[in-house]
Amino acid sequence: MKDVIVVGVDGSPVSLAAVEWATDDAVRARVPLRIVFVLDRYPYEIAKFPNPDLDDQLARNAARILDKAEQTARARHQGIAVTTKVIEGRPAEALREQAAGAAELVVGTRGMGGFAGAVVGSVSMHVAGHAPGPVVVVRRLPEVSHGEVVVGLDDSPACQPALAYAFEQARLRGCAVRALHAWQVPVHAFAPEISYDMDEIRTAQYAVAAGQLDRWREEYPDVKVIEDIRCAHPVEALVEASSGADLLVVGSHGHGAIGSVLLGSVSRGVLRHAQCPVAVVRPRA
Repeated sequence: MKDVIVVGVDGSPVSLAAVEWATDDAVRARVPLRIVFVLDRYPYEIAKFPNPDLDDQLARNAARILDKAEQTARARHQGIAVTTKVIEGRPAEALREQAAGAAELVVGTRGMGGFAGAVVGSVSMHVAGHAPGPVVVVRRLPEVSHGEVVVGLDDSPACQPALAYAFEQARLRGCAVRALHAWQVPVHAFAPEISYDMDEIRTAQYAVAAGQLDRWREEYPDVKVIEDIRCAHPVEALVEASSGADLLVVGSHGHGAIGSVLLGSVSRGVLRHAQCPVAVVRPRA
């Protein structure tokens, strides 16, 4: 694992919640925290109306935001090792580059270029769909500790990085992992006469879960594992479980080339509706 946690800030209240979450995680993992502000000049550079004071104004604003974020981190944990950094560029691209060299990247759900009315900002969604490793998207901090990390489970290799992250988070927190595998019976609209042996399907689904979890049970023998196998839509099941979780972890199955298309439909759904912070974990190169 890389030896620094990076959190992106933009001055919004939700980005300060992300700082608090990242601070707690850095202390648990005993790694430094790096707070970054991406200075995007593009929206302010109007060739027809140049502003000679633009550089100073943008620099002062960046310094003010980073100072507030650093104060928030130190108030959360006085002894934390924290640095701040201004990066010039487009927010999504700059944060994605930061994620490549970090243990994890933490962002808020809004701001940093997103639409104010969106549940998840466009930058947060883009970074979660592109950045390597864990990207934690924070809307707000849980009011109480539930003692569970929920991780989405399926039969694809994409869930293995998510499982690795979920078990490590559970170890650091001293809590349980709820491995949730939601499945649905195929619906054949043009062949309604097809029937299924439900007992056989359930047995197969339990076997899928057991096969994916065996390795992590061995590597983390002290972490309690709750196998939660449901016949339900994955997004609905994960969102429901998030109400009793400190963190929800999912992999990403997207294969597109543009924007959040790289996020699978389940990842997008839980980012929009989950009631706790969500970690989207993509494999590293």
